[in-house]
Amino acid sequence: MVRADLTKWNQSIDDLLQGSINAQHPRTRERYLALYMIASGQSNATLWAKQTNRCDESIMKWVHRYNEVGPDSLIYRRTGGSTPFCVSLRQRIELSAV
Repeated sequence: MVRADLTKWNQSIDDLLQGSINAQHPRTRERYLALYMIASGQSNATLWAKQTNRCDESIMKWVHRYNEVGPDSLIYRRTGGSTPFCVSLRQRIELSAV
């Protein structure tokens, strides 16, 4: 069974819960919530993956990465794809005026 090593990173279950509530990006909140549910014993990686319509390998990867790298590994970073053409409302207005 996969478990988050909270003591290694000097964190508590409450820290994971706070991350799932206060993190800026929805994907970061999702990762913190998954670790919270697993660390608190309310779920396991396979069950949580099924409940959230995620692949269980993804959930297990989040836990393993947390154990190896720490809480910073849960922060979502955009890694691929092209940059959106229209980034801001102001740019959309400027483009529509042309």
